[in-house]
Amino acid sequence: QVQLVESGGDSVQAGVSLKLSCEVTPNIDRIYYMGWFRQTPGNKREVVAARDVRNDLTRYAEFAQGRFTLSIDTAKNTMYLEMNNLKPEDTAMYYCAAPHRGKYTAGYLNPGNYDWWGQGTQVTVSS
Repeated sequence: QVQLVESGGDSVQAGVSLKLSCEVTPNIDRIYYMGWFRQTPGNKREVVAARDVRNDLTRYAEFAQGRFTLSIDTAKNTMYLEMNNLKPEDTAMYYCAAPHRGKYTAGYLNPGNYDWWGQGTQVTVSS
């Protein structure tokens, strides 16, 4: 079993930066991909960024390219999402997600391929 706990969300002004954290309990052993997603009321959950650990690849949604950075600290069993130059349209609940241990798929941008989700952390950006 895997437990994910996000933190770092806040209400901020446009243009500032935030760094979200996702702590994985008990650890990230044999977790071969992980992702950050976001959702606003009435809309589907969308990928922000996802990392293919097996192939050392990180992919970003178009809106996140050049502004957001996903990283994983294996020693701390924690995934991060650093978000720069935040915009009002980035306002959303942000979730981290992971698959069952040992599971791999090339479709790691699809939220349907994740099995474990955190409770979410709210990011609100005002203009």
